[in-house]
Amino acid sequence: MRHNGRVQESPDSPYITFSRDEWADLADATPLPLTEADIARVRGLGDPIDLAEVDQVYRPLSRLLDLYSEATGRLHNATSEFLGERASRTPFIIGIAGSVAVGKSTTARVLRELMARWPGSPHVELVTTDGFLFPNVVLEARGILQRKGYPESYDRRALRAFIWAVKSGVAEVHAPVYSHITYDIVPGASIEVRRPDILIVEGLNVLQAPSAREPGTPALAVSDYFDMSVYVDARPDDIRRWYVDRFLELRRTAFAKEDSYFHAYAQLTDDEAVARAGHIWDTVNAPNLANNIAPTRSRATIILAKGSDHQVESVRMRKL
Repeated sequence: MRHNGRVQESPDSPYITFSRDEWADLADATPLPLTEADIARVRGLGDPIDLAEVDQVYRPLSRLLDLYSEATGRLHNATSEFLGERASRTPFIIGIAGSVAVGKSTTARVLRELMARWPGSPHVELVTTDGFLFPNVVLEARGILQRKGYPESYDRRALRAFIWAVKSGVAEVHAPVYSHITYDIVPGASIEVRRPDILIVEGLNVLQAPSAREPGTPALAVSDYFDMSVYVDARPDDIRRWYVDRFLELRRTAFAKEDSYFHAYAQLTDDEAVARAGHIWDTVNAPNLANNIAPTRSRATIILAKGSDHQVESVRMRKL
């Protein structure tokens, strides 16, 4: 249902929905701080995002995040004054979730580039939860290597500890590194996160609810530390098609490398590659999306809804 051109949610919905054109109208009349070269550098494989979409969708979103961050800072100052403390402000943390192949990594990288260009040039860090997957040897021992990307394949305790340390203002926090070439954690490698003003955490399951605990013990989720969250959404049939297309491109590029875990796939014919990608999607990624990822969508502050062309069609924002 529409009213004055705006898509109307049910009165009981916690969200307000904006069409792409309505959302684009919210952008400030300031120059877009990114160039085509910037977009090419952060664009994910198979994601056709261009400068126009960044201008119409991500610049207003970046501005909204800026407003929330500023408001959080004012609340911190007011609270510190009330309590008579001089505690330093903690990082503003943004979670970005969504399916495999939906474009959440591109969303995270574009937002990092935009937010780093806010007035004052804040220190923005981006961490993906891939680094908190258990090593393959652990997954194999537990019989869940084929369920990589499912909630149980992550060291959720280590991920929560990492987010807690960053949010607490620890001077230097380390995150493990994951290689998409070897399909495993890189032994001894880590990413240093040094007191960022803003931390973006991107991953499939970052909006998961707390795990069940023994009665009387606290249950915390990674999302409990988020100040805002974004869910990148699309129809499952469209995501499946994008996944297959990306698989075909990877067969030609990353899979062709000798040290790739999936090097054998580089030898597949087109028909074999399409069949193999479809099988992986149908047996692994589709169930994970339906049972674990999509149910977390309603926990997001912002939902970016994509159409079949991979472009954002509408933006849903949780009511305050």
